Amino acid sequence: MFDSVIEFTADLITLLARPLGSAALAIVIFTVCVRLLILPLGVMQARSARAQAVLAPKLAGLRQRHAKDPARLYQETTALYAAEGVSPFGGVLPGLAQLPILMVVYQVFVSSTIAGHANALLTHGLFGVQLGQHFAGVVAGFGLISGPTLVFACLFLLLLAVATVTSRRMRSAAVPQGPGSGALRRVMPLLPFGTVLVAAVLPLSAGIYLLVTTAWTAAERAVLYRAVPAGV
Repeated sequence: MFDSVIEFTADLITLLARPLGSAALAIVIFTVCVRLLILPLGVMQARSARAQAVLAPKLAGLRQRHAKDPARLYQETTALYAAEGVSPFGGVLPGLAQLPILMVVYQVFVSSTIAGHANALLTHGLFGVQLGQHFAGVVAGFGLISGPTLVFACLFLLLLAVATVTSRRMRSAAVPQGPGSGALRRVMPLLPFGTVLVAAVLPLSAGIYLLVTTAWTAAERAVLYRAVPAGV
């Protein structure tokens, strides 16, 4: 279903690479444009987070008063959301709406063939490393200590830096109390570091995309959520 969209996206990035003289830079610019396009959805999520923060004390009070009556709790919670004009799904739906766009962009960077043809985008290079190459292949072909391996090492270090910033924010966020909340509190700050492991098995082009989009997400949350209390 997405084949034509994926082909169009790949052609667009390739076309953008011509005047820029670099497909890697074209990936960066294109990813930034995509994130600008879906920025209104991020703003909607931030607004929803602020609204949820305002309602949090009232919701906590309802949970305490009706802890033994789930039906009444649901009724009162629904009434509270309606009275305040807040949707309980306001922070979820914008995120879901982003998925089709991000899936298409991601698929462009991991597909060796698009619409039955070789993905020409992956034949371009960055400092001597083809965008379609993987870390394991580079190590096997050039050795662990080499220029091409250093390109991946720099990518991993940048991803690690972004993950560290994101992890620190997660550590300061409160986790709703309940069964397993302790384990969740310990695991959540570790999740951002998974991007480094993912980049290690992806082609270089996808790693560049991953770096740009995660860095954008970290910056976006730092700006849009600065007025939202920790834990939201």
